[in-house]
Amino acid sequence: MPQIHQLSQQAHDRLLAELTDLTTRGRIDIARKIEAARELGDLSENGDYHAAKEEKGKMEGRVMHIESVLEDCEIVESPVGPVDEVTTGVIVTVLYEGDDEPERMLVGSIEEQRDDVVVVSPRSPLGEVLLGSSVGQEVTFVAPNGDLQVRIIDIGE
Repeated sequence: MPQIHQLSQQAHDRLLAELTDLTTRGRIDIARKIEAARELGDLSENGDYHAAKEEKGKMEGRVMHIESVLEDCEIVESPVGPVDEVTTGVIVTVLYEGDDEPERMLVGSIEEQRDDVVVVSPRSPLGEVLLGSSVGQEVTFVAPNGDLQVRIIDIGE
């Protein structure tokens, strides 16, 4: 059974636009680069050709990833107004046990990534214990170096 990706409408629209760009302009640009590099001669020692082929591979990998996400996605609406518990699509502020500085994170898909917050997957150990938690609650999750405890400081935008 495929994994369902929960996306905001904004992330869905952004991925769709990126996919359209990659499969049109992106493929044309790469084809031109490969053709220009072929005209330079011996392909076995042609760095431009190999770089263009590598770029094509990375782009096609991204195309396949986006297609997979969009094929198995569910649009979720971000909560409006005050939120009592952590759900997918909200920003939560947590304080790790022993730390002085709280950390803001968005619980959701990596495709929701923004510059101002860390993204934590709801399927990750931290994401799983955060879901359903409320402000003031302390939760513990298993990390590679042992159990970690966090306290929920704030929920919301």
